[in-house]
Amino acid sequence: MRALALDIGEVRIGIAASDFTGSIAMPVKVLPAAEVLGMAKSFRRILEDHEPDVLVCGRPKTMAGEDGPQAQRIMEQAAQIAQACALPLEFADERLSSAEAKRILRAQGLSEKEMRGKIDMVAASLFLQSWLDARQG
Repeated sequence: MRALALDIGEVRIGIAASDFTGSIAMPVKVLPAAEVLGMAKSFRRILEDHEPDVLVCGRPKTMAGEDGPQAQRIMEQAAQIAQACALPLEFADERLSSAEAKRILRAQGLSEKEMRGKIDMVAASLFLQSWLDARQG
């Protein structure tokens, strides 16, 4: 099963995808939120390239495990994107994924400026990998 993950932000959306076996998550790209929400050609091309069976979106939660302040907006946008793509929608806990993505990129020697365009897709690959691992267990 192939999964496509979206880390939905107000400005950008990080995209990650699983391999065809559904066991390894890989960062794909970061697109402006308007392009994904508007089903622009750039996002449609990613859908064609990866042929996902399911859309996995990050659900922001507080450290206490409750929905974070952005959760409602993100869940509505995720539902809109899933409907436009005709894909089933699942949510994955994205707590700490951006912080972990920053740590990984910093360890690779990237500056804050170089990280800016990559954090969201790395974060998406991190919560997608957790989601994939949970399904295999």
